[in-house]
Amino acid sequence: MPIRLNLLAEVQALEEMRRRDPVKRAIWLGCLAVVGMLVWSSCVWVKTMAANRKLGSIENQIGHSTNEYRLVMESQNKVDATRKKLAQLHKLASSRFLQGNLLNALQQITVDDVQLTHLAVRQEYLFTDEVKSKTNDDKVIPGKPATVKENITVLLEAKDASADPGGQVAPFKDAFATNTYFQTMLGKTNGVKLINVSPLTQPGPNDVRPFKSFPMEARYPERIR
Repeated sequence: MPIRLNLLAEVQALEEMRRRDPVKRAIWLGCLAVVGMLVWSSCVWVKTMAANRKLGSIENQIGHSTNEYRLVMESQNKVDATRKKLAQLHKLASSRFLQGNLLNALQQITVDDVQLTHLAVRQEYLFTDEVKSKTNDDKVIPGKPATVKENITVLLEAKDASADPGGQVAPFKDAFATNTYFQTMLGKTNGVKLINVSPLTQPGPNDVRPFKSFPMEARYPERIR
């Protein structure tokens, strides 16, 4: 029986040992892991870039919407302020003091031998600054709008040249109390007041009889505008 000899057996055994070396396998596995990590990192980077682009687009939309909202709110505030001013102007127009109404009412007040010689209207307006709202200890203290206090005083002077000078002063004063305009504007408790009655005055070039002058005063109710 022939004997076979493998002269390369030792070389083949060494080659087989090299192929089965765990260090070499670990290196190959490590390389594969690194490649896998690189691929995964690339995918994450691509997704991150796409997400950032989408985020930037959304932020631009939000910023655009925010600007539009701010413009709308500013316009709404202007509209509200204009409406408030119009309402105040309408209120002022409907309740303001009118000289014509006063003169018309004076024409309706007539007493024999009494002549109205002087009329003066004093109008005073006291302005109060606006008080802005503020926060104190997390509590909002509301402010107050600016206001104007209106004081109107009508000064009258008349003369009584009747046969009994001074006798027509009381009837003339009472005529104001029954006049519709003065009843409405002055109220029941704030009528025309007699200041004084002057001594008898002798007639001048434009007078027929002696007379007594008497000034009167009408204070309109105070108004806050």
